[in-house]
Amino acid sequence: MKMMNRIPLGWTLSLVSLLLVAGAAHCNARADETGSGVSSSVQSRALDAHKAEVYLKMAAKLEANLKEHILEKFFPAALDEKNGGFIENFSRDWKPQPGSTKSIVYQSRLTWTSAEAARRFPDKADLYLSMTRHGAAYLAQKMWDEKNGGFFWEVPVNGQPENAFKQMYGHAFGIYALAANYRATHDLAALELAQKAFQWMDKYAHDSLHGGYFENIGPDNKAATPPSGNAVGAKEDQKSMNTGIHILEALTELYAVWPDPLLKERLQEMLDICHRRFFSPPGYLIQFTSRDWKPLRSPDSFGHDVEAGFLMVEAADALGLKDKTPYWKAARQLVDHALRYGWDEKRGGLYDLGTLNDDGSVTSGLKTAKIWWVQAEHLNALLLLHGHSAKETSRYWDAFLKQWQWISNFQIDPINGGWWSDVQEEGKPVIRAKADCWTECYHQARSMLNTSARLRSFLNLRRSVSPVTPLSTAPTD
Repeated sequence: MKMMNRIPLGWTLSLVSLLLVAGAAHCNARADETGSGVSSSVQSRALDAHKAEVYLKMAAKLEANLKEHILEKFFPAALDEKNGGFIENFSRDWKPQPGSTKSIVYQSRLTWTSAEAARRFPDKADLYLSMTRHGAAYLAQKMWDEKNGGFFWEVPVNGQPENAFKQMYGHAFGIYALAANYRATHDLAALELAQKAFQWMDKYAHDSLHGGYFENIGPDNKAATPPSGNAVGAKEDQKSMNTGIHILEALTELYAVWPDPLLKERLQEMLDICHRRFFSPPGYLIQFTSRDWKPLRSPDSFGHDVEAGFLMVEAADALGLKDKTPYWKAARQLVDHALRYGWDEKRGGLYDLGTLNDDGSVTSGLKTAKIWWVQAEHLNALLLLHGHSAKETSRYWDAFLKQWQWISNFQIDPINGGWWSDVQEEGKPVIRAKADCWTECYHQARSMLNTSARLRSFLNLRRSVSPVTPLSTAPTD
C-alpha cells in the first residue's frame, strides 16, 4: 500500500546526498580557483558531514523499525503466563491464536531477541529482562530433557513430549538463547545450562571420525533420524548446511561469555567446516553432504548464502584470528553471487531459491518470493561488506539502500504493523499469520540491531568508510 503525502526514503536520501555533494564540489572548485589548501579542508569536512548525516538518518530509521514493527509487536504480547514460554501463533492483525505445541526454535529465538533488546535499550530493560528470563525458565523447565539431556524439538502445551528425538538445529538455538540471556542478565543458571547443553551435544552428537555434528540424536543418545524426518531436510547419514551454520552461530555466542578451550576448538572446527565443506566458489553453499562430506546436489538458497557470510566473519572475529582474509573473501563471494543471480535489480529484494548449474551459475528454477528473513539477512550482510570494502566500491551501499527501500515499501504491513513473512516479486504480500513456529522476530531483529549499530560505528572510525552515493528512485509499482 502506498502512503500519500510521504516523501520516499530514496528521494530524501538522494536529495540530501546531492545537496551535500554539490556543496563539497563547490568548495573543490573554489580550491582549484584559488589554490588554497583551506578549501580542501572545507571540502573534506563537507563530505564527512554528508556521510554522518546519511548514516545517522538511516540508523534512526532502522532502529524505529526495530521498535515499532518487531519488539513492540512481540513483547510483551507473546508472553504466555498460563503455559509458560511464549505464544507461538499470531494472526495477521496480531491476535493470539491457539496452538498445541511449543518449539525449541521459536522459544529460543524470542529469548535471544529480548535479551539483545535489554542490552540495546536501557530505558526498557526491565521489560525485556523479564521477557528473556521468562523464556530461559521455559527452556530449562520444559524444553530440556532432565532424563537423557538435550533440548526437545517441541513439547505439547500440556503434557510430556512424545517425540524424544533431539535435532541439533534446534538444540543449537537453545545454546544461542541462553548465552545471550546470560550476557544480558548475568544469571548464572542460564550460563550453566548453556554449558551443559554444549557438553551434551559434544558428547553425543560430535562426529569424532569426520568432524562436525550429527543432525539428530535418538532417545538412546545415539545418532538416528526421527521417523517424521529432519526439520531442515537432512536425510539419514547426511549433514546439512543449515544445521552447520547455526551450530557455528551458537558456539560463537557461547564463546563470547565462556572462553572454554574445548569450545574454542569446536568453534574453529565448525568455522573450517562451513568454509571448506559447505562454502563453494564462485559463491554458494552446498546444502547437504554425506556424513563424510561428499557434496549432494541441492538448490541454491540465497538467504542462507548471505547469512553464512556474516556468521563466518563473526566467528573469525570471536576467535581473534589474525588472518580473517579467507572468511571475508568467502562472505564477499557469497553476497556477489546472490546479487548476480538472486537480486531483483528493478525493485530491490532478494529471491528465495534457484537451481544450481555445474559451474555454480543459476539460470533456472528461480523462486522469486521475497521471504522476510532473507531480506533481513541480506540487509545485514550488505552493510557488513560496505564497511569492509567501501574504499574500492559503493556497490554494497547502493544495494543496501535499495534493499532497505524494498523492506520499508513492501515487507512491512502498513495497517497492522510487523513484517510480512512472504511477499511476491512485484510487492504484493501473501496474507497469512504474522507468527508461527517458524515465523518470529530473530532474523529481522538481529538485522536491525546490527545495521543501526554498525552505521553509528562508522562515524567513530578513523579510516574512511565512504563512498556514500545517493540511491536512484526505484520503481514501486
